[in-house]
Amino acid sequence: TGFNPADMYAVDHIRRVLETYPGVFTGIGEFTIHKEFVSSKVAGDTASLTDPALDRLLDFAGKVGLVVILHNDIDMPFAKTGAEPIFLTQMKDLLRRHPKTTIVWAHLGLSDPTLSHVYFDISWDEVAKYAVSSPEATSNTVAMLNRYPDRIMFGTDNVAPPDQATQLRVFNLWDPIWTQLTPEASLKIRKGNYERIFDTARVRVREWERANVK
Repeated sequence: TGFNPADMYAVDHIRRVLETYPGVFTGIGEFTIHKEFVSSKVAGDTASLTDPALDRLLDFAGKVGLVVILHNDIDMPFAKTGAEPIFLTQMKDLLRRHPKTTIVWAHLGLSDPTLSHVYFDISWDEVAKYAVSSPEATSNTVAMLNRYPDRIMFGTDNVAPPDQATQLRVFNLWDPIWTQLTPEASLKIRKGNYERIFDTARVRVREWERANVK
């Protein structure tokens, strides 16, 4: 993103970028809030799910129509077994405060019927490894994806892959699951949901730019 989501001037920065480059942006992110061993090393104020600056950012994105991709771990490393994940309640509260903002929870969050504006990104090879780690895990993942195909989007989370084979490596890790999804669910998760979400966002953001960019 190029800036800290906890920065009180984040909204001003996003507005300037939209005004300077109209017709270019449809979404913002990936924003990192709580991320294992990383958050404390980010320059400036430490991001928090309860920071008013983050609420202002999500409010603005909702008004403009920007899709927000948000990275937030649900728990701390080495958390106590059996305890509720430390960030779960804060994360759900944040999402519920912004029902008009389309949010993609990167690397798979959780589902909740009150969060119809929230989508889940299954990128990252570690997610794929867990999903196919055993026949039971594969079966459970297939059942979940077939049940909620409108809420989930595939991604690789690759950083600067040098060739197509590297780019496809994560996609191919999902092969045991792709083969068991319904054709409808497979199409939605691999590309259909992305097209629908960002096509809608593109229309909304362009409308905001026409009304607000002089």
